[in-house]
Amino acid sequence: MKISTTIRTMLCLSFLISLSAIAQRAETPDYKYEVGAKINEMKLTQGGTMVVATNDGLVGIKPGSNDLLFNFTDYGRVKPEELSFIPNAPYVVVGQTGFGAMITKKAVIDYMSGKKLFSTEDNGWKLIMRCDVMMPQNKLVVAGQRKKADKFAFAVAIYDLNTGEQDSYFTLKGSEQITGRPLLLSDGLILPTARNLKKMDPSTGAEIWSIKVDDISWMVTDETEKEIYGFETKPSGSNTKVHKVGVDGSLLWADPHKVKGRVVNFEILPQGLAIVSNVDNSGKSGLGKLASGRSESKIGFLSATNGEDLWEKAPKTKGYVQHFYIMEDGILFGIYEGGINKISFEGKTLFKKPLKTGENILTMANTPQGLIYITSADANIVNLETGEQVWNKPLKYKRADAVSSTFDEKNNRYLISADDKLFAVDATSGDVSTLAESKFEGKEDPTRVEIRDGGILLTSSQNMMMLDWEGNQGWHEYYRAPGKSAFGAILMGALAVASAAASTASYMEANRNRNRLGYYTSTGEAYADLGDSMAMATGASVAEMLRRFKATSATKDSRFVLTKLDEGVGLVKLNKDTGSKEKEIILKDKKPEYQVDEFGGILYYKANGSSIFAYDLRK
Repeated sequence: MKISTTIRTMLCLSFLISLSAIAQRAETPDYKYEVGAKINEMKLTQGGTMVVATNDGLVGIKPGSNDLLFNFTDYGRVKPEELSFIPNAPYVVVGQTGFGAMITKKAVIDYMSGKKLFSTEDNGWKLIMRCDVMMPQNKLVVAGQRKKADKFAFAVAIYDLNTGEQDSYFTLKGSEQITGRPLLLSDGLILPTARNLKKMDPSTGAEIWSIKVDDISWMVTDETEKEIYGFETKPSGSNTKVHKVGVDGSLLWADPHKVKGRVVNFEILPQGLAIVSNVDNSGKSGLGKLASGRSESKIGFLSATNGEDLWEKAPKTKGYVQHFYIMEDGILFGIYEGGINKISFEGKTLFKKPLKTGENILTMANTPQGLIYITSADANIVNLETGEQVWNKPLKYKRADAVSSTFDEKNNRYLISADDKLFAVDATSGDVSTLAESKFEGKEDPTRVEIRDGGILLTSSQNMMMLDWEGNQGWHEYYRAPGKSAFGAILMGALAVASAAASTASYMEANRNRNRLGYYTSTGEAYADLGDSMAMATGASVAEMLRRFKATSATKDSRFVLTKLDEGVGLVKLNKDTGSKEKEIILKDKKPEYQVDEFGGILYYKANGSSIFAYDLRK
């Protein structure tokens, strides 16, 4: 059949329009944000809001419309070091200090709702000494000097972070200086000052008790609020004094206990205080180095009665404590330089001998067979009663740059990727085998092992490989990086795919159960567990964060890789089960700055100096 010139022209035009539409869909963002000034930094928060520092201030972005969630310009340009994101809470604190530290500005912004909850200017403060968010109470404790209207009095106030309203306010005597972080209790507020430690009634400002203990840096209490410990830290971090205070303001220890180094971990127990401190003499020499001892962690167990160390002989660490867990019968710890040991609360070694391991213990977790540990050089399961290894033949490999693992429930085995190999360890027998070779292109190593319905998925920033249950390769997709010059930006983007999840490790250290040995679980489960630490707090923004923690990742079935496409550098969306390309987003930038919110399913891209584009990756 002969086609007329007109029809042929119309078909060609239709085809070109179709192609144009496809390209446009790939490049046109779902949301555009003009922040109004030069972008200096983008930060994807735990709650999913993108917080952007600009030359004019701080901007919040939350896709759903093209409008900014907030635009805080009160303080002008905000530097990264002037921002403090509160772990497991929807708040960012902005702090700026003027000449001579005499003009201090503080503001607290709820980055989920976009509301400014507090600022020195709006709330009548001239100078701020302390501005501390208290969770799970969801309160803000502020101490400092008031403005002229209040006769420049030194005062303390407590604000409700659900509403920003002031709960209580009282003045201090003279020019009392708050030296450390206050401790908010159910029946009062303990303030550490340069002269004493005192408990106040926030509703009346009346002093409940005062004791002669000065320069406390921070305090902790147990859940009953009957065990209160204060830590006095020297600015140099050379040593720490530990005080114990009774609920009535009495000093329960006649003398503070002196701990070498800076306290980095602790646990309040019925028997006393389990404590870890780090001694760092790397910058010292001569007599100073001899006096402070070797650089390592110190572990102690202080009597609840008098503060004396209950252990006649502290366990040798010969390195820094990387893992510290409270067990029913004692304390289990792992050393970064290699080694695992267990000691009873009475100071007796529970393992027959310290367990030797490789350096950098990546994982310590409970399993039905015992304690599994995975380092940068080896892996095994250990009997927690004796310290003896369970696997007949320990899994050893060269010190790998990237080690990843998961549990294959379908086949009851542990899968560990290292040295371009995927090892399988039978969970019942402990038999170790090499399941597959996993040589990746681009000089990459697998950084994640994931169980899918159809097999085992290995991934890195530019590679994806699917194996069947016997280790046979189903497919392997590789997308070359745009170039060495862009590698830093690529890493930023690739790692930011799990920005919120990746931060789980550090934020997990802040939660109440940090010293409890968990069971071997996936990253997603660990991220969901993180929400449990927020469950005691109330408020709409906290509830919104909790829903995010409990939600399944919006992009759980997709992976995003930055590469060079026909039309320029861009991001490809790949199906995790088939390896097929589902979408292309052309960024038209040789070194793009972008971040991906894996849980929300949003790509944020810095389109130019003052614009950010957002793409919905769920489409």
